[in-house]
Amino acid sequence: MDIDIEQVRDLVRLMVDNDLSELDITEGESKIKLRRGRAGEVVMAAPALPAGQVVPIAAPPRGPAEPPAPAETLLEIKSPMVGTFYSCESPDAGPFVSVGDTIADDTVVCIVEAMKVMNEIKAECAGQITEVCVGNAQPVEYGQVLFRLRPV
Repeated sequence: MDIDIEQVRDLVRLMVDNDLSELDITEGESKIKLRRGRAGEVVMAAPALPAGQVVPIAAPPRGPAEPPAPAETLLEIKSPMVGTFYSCESPDAGPFVSVGDTIADDTVVCIVEAMKVMNEIKAECAGQITEVCVGNAQPVEYGQVLFRLRPV
């Protein structure tokens, strides 16, 4: 079964827009099951296989075990509401912030539209943006991570 990522994204949007926690679709031999958990967590089940068909699982590569690198402590800017994320003020404007930008705690980092109201989201922490976790015009959940930044 070939998975059409755009179709999966559309199904996830449908689930979020209609506050569905589970979606199960069967079409002929193909089956897809999506389930939402905490704050936008989406779980996709593997396609059903015909009886007797075995899928080989590759063994993990063996090699010298390296100690894990110390984890970098990053701050997260989370969505304070459910809505649509906008990275810029208007379609022809540049983004509020980009990876590598150093921001203050009162810097506006994005807009979250909720019920036709544009809400400016401030960083509420200072640091350097290391990751933008959401694409422009994408739906977001309450508590979903929007940005990660390294404290300064």
